[in-house]
Amino acid sequence: MSGCGGAKTSDDPPTIGFVSQNTSRDFSREMSEGFRAGAAIAGGVKTEVTGPDTHDGLKQAELLRDLATKAKGGIGLSAVAPELVAEPMAQVIEQGIPLIAVGGGQVAPGSGVRLLIENDNYELGRMLADAAAEKLPPDSAGKVVIGSNSPAMPALDQRAAGLRARLVERFPKLQVIGPLDTGRDLPANLATWQRLADANPDALALLGAGDVDAINLAAVHAEKNARWLAAAFSLDMKALQGVKDGHLFASVSAEHFLKGAVAGWLLAEHAKNGRALPEGWLVAPGLVVRESNVDEIIHRQAGETNRLEAARPHIDALTAEPAKNLRPLDQVR
Repeated sequence: MSGCGGAKTSDDPPTIGFVSQNTSRDFSREMSEGFRAGAAIAGGVKTEVTGPDTHDGLKQAELLRDLATKAKGGIGLSAVAPELVAEPMAQVIEQGIPLIAVGGGQVAPGSGVRLLIENDNYELGRMLADAAAEKLPPDSAGKVVIGSNSPAMPALDQRAAGLRARLVERFPKLQVIGPLDTGRDLPANLATWQRLADANPDALALLGAGDVDAINLAAVHAEKNARWLAAAFSLDMKALQGVKDGHLFASVSAEHFLKGAVAGWLLAEHAKNGRALPEGWLVAPGLVVRESNVDEIIHRQAGETNRLEAARPHIDALTAEPAKNLRPLDQVR
């Protein structure tokens, strides 16, 4: 990667930056907060964080170009659509500015990026399926509906694929439907899950691949006093309350705060000390939130200080010896 050598930037202190997927959704704000926190742990740098109001890949490209005029010490970017930002990412790297991908599910060919900090999203899907298996009879033969609030988004597609494959593996008699497009907009997503619930009253479970899915599945389950199981992926407080109230049997966290924090720490250390950035896919852990640990996670999510305290051991582990958690970029899933 251009700009990943030992030379420090001319900034005093150097500035590093982050481009989030958006500034309106809980998961994206968490990643931005994590980036600032990770940079603060390292110290010795200034930070600039930006992002579009909503999911907008073209606006992300514009914001990245602007940020590159200020954050010469390095930039992290969480892509809405990796292919839309591949060219501007390559241009930033050609300027000698280190650039790493955070989340987004993949690195687009031609971007020149050599480090991605991301979950194994296929494995996260399997984790949710295994949590479902704790609630379903071993010989289950009914219907399970899978929805995704952002189909064609690499991370969510991989979650849905892992979820589906693991369900079929563990329950050969199941009829697994989807993933179906449930819509990214909160009201439209709610209406879609209401229709799916009405159309499948005999379903064993309705499962989502995204954060909006989690919020609205909890609401629909409560509204209908449903007997089917529900779960998805989110740490939004409405989703966590859904777990606490029994309307979601689980909600899987992609630990976005942690991913952002690791990115901020690595870029800060590179910018101020010339510490080499790792290359490859740095695999971040996920977390299953269920009845047994939901109170702990609600407390953790109540404020940035709590989140940082809980994340600090994982930040230290991932940054002290990143090679232990590295895989080749061509294996990202």
